[in-house]
Amino acid sequence: MSRLIFTLLLLNLLLIAPLWWRLGEIGTPLIAWEALVIAPLMLLLPVGRLRRLVGVGLVSCIMVATAANLGTAATHMAFARPLNLYLDVPLLRSIYHLLAGNLGQFLAVCAMLAGGAMLLGIAFGVVRLLLPPVAYSPKRPPGVAALALLTMASACAALELGGVRWVDSARLPMVNTTHFQWQQITETHTARLAFTAQLDAAPMESQPLPGLAGHNVLLTFIESYGVSALDDPRYANVLLPTLGDLQQRLEAQGLHVVSGLLASPIRGGQSWLAHATTLSGRWIDNQLWYQLMLNSNHTTLIDDFSATGQRTLAVMPAISMAWPEGEAYGFDQIAAAKDIDYAGPALNWVTMPDQFTLDYTQKHLLGDSPVFAQLALISSHAPWTPILPVIEEWSLVGDGSIFAPWEHAGDPPEVLWQDIERIRDHYAWSVDYAVKVTGRWAERVVDEDTVMIVLGDHQPAPLITGDDASAAVPVHIISGDPALLAPFLARGFVQGTLPLLDQATQAPRMSQLRHWLQEDFGAVAFALGADSTIGTRLAPESISQVQATTRTQQ
Repeated sequence: MSRLIFTLLLLNLLLIAPLWWRLGEIGTPLIAWEALVIAPLMLLLPVGRLRRLVGVGLVSCIMVATAANLGTAATHMAFARPLNLYLDVPLLRSIYHLLAGNLGQFLAVCAMLAGGAMLLGIAFGVVRLLLPPVAYSPKRPPGVAALALLTMASACAALELGGVRWVDSARLPMVNTTHFQWQQITETHTARLAFTAQLDAAPMESQPLPGLAGHNVLLTFIESYGVSALDDPRYANVLLPTLGDLQQRLEAQGLHVVSGLLASPIRGGQSWLAHATTLSGRWIDNQLWYQLMLNSNHTTLIDDFSATGQRTLAVMPAISMAWPEGEAYGFDQIAAAKDIDYAGPALNWVTMPDQFTLDYTQKHLLGDSPVFAQLALISSHAPWTPILPVIEEWSLVGDGSIFAPWEHAGDPPEVLWQDIERIRDHYAWSVDYAVKVTGRWAERVVDEDTVMIVLGDHQPAPLITGDDASAAVPVHIISGDPALLAPFLARGFVQGTLPLLDQATQAPRMSQLRHWLQEDFGAVAFALGADSTIGTRLAPESISQVQATTRTQQ
């Protein structure tokens, strides 16, 4: 009898505990009907090959369901969405690189191996429990109890499948997970076929942007800079004064800034999907769509600016391995971590501080000819430690060795991440640092022949924002020429560094940015809105009345 009780308790815990993590409440639900069916069934089956096959098969299903439910809890925590096996298996590699960046390669390998060994050990232990040397006899009290439990649990499980819930705290996690994942697989496969057909049937043509010819266009992503940094009081108290100071400093330099919000396709991570969405003008919210887009002949902003005459540049300090995607995009030059001469220390996951990246870009990468540059900053990436100061005298940045004192400053991630309130504080300070250095850099590089588009890549994880936060990110567009900002004002942007926060849930998709650039600075707009002699543009609303644009998925 003790084996029966212990086995069903263990199986129940394996199936239910991931739901407790996902829902944030222990004890709801409390019972997994599958555990109450499998444990007595296996103990009653006669010893033999059939029992072994059934046992191994059921344990495999239990472990897959448990792993899927743990994955769902983790993806909800990190990305505010459930696990999708069709899409998310490739993320295992990204998880490893994140662990390696924060813990070191050896500890990351140990952590991955320990996790796999733990799952295998649990599976082996469950198999041993379900396959005792002697089966329960239905003529003895333990067998009678097992048979009664099997009958009752089977009946309740059948009713649950039929939509009748006799026990409010009981569920069918194995069945529900299998059904949900299968449904996601079939729906995602169908969506993949539709997306592929759309890429072929409705390609987005590259267009020169004569309204931006001869200009530097600096598309600058700030990691994890979401609207919650501005509308959540925990973070706004840090960020809003910084934005106010940034606006005053830009005005003192004779620069102009407008701000708005865009909805990112992702939350919590996978920044490259936000980059792809912005560059392509399509909504790229998963890895599969990303690969399909890159493998197609779909054009991007890189093609648009190449057609305009700009040199195209990607500054990607987080890329520490081969990056074939960069070649697929067609950048003229890619500056990954190995291409940037940084002599300072890595700071946990962050390969180099944003201030160094920006300073190096200005000194060695921008050059004298017009350039379209995508910069992906990383100092505000988790684990948000250590927190760096802004070095006001940029000449001191040098080769980056000045950052050596911060290599071991502050608590390491494994200490910081034991306290959720400290994590949130460090998030605010990290984003504040990134916004400050980006603003200081704008003062140095932006002039009347430059448009700098600063935007967040995505909201941070729900751990920081809560479960119900919008997907919006702030966008700041800076130039010395106010005429270059007028089209964005017509799109709903506002003067200054603070966007309209009450419009976060209605923010346009990030994919719209490419369409706006084509519509407002493309050949049609330029022909209608600019005089080739004096360069005077019509009001953007006048241009929009006569534009005819073929729309694709945005």
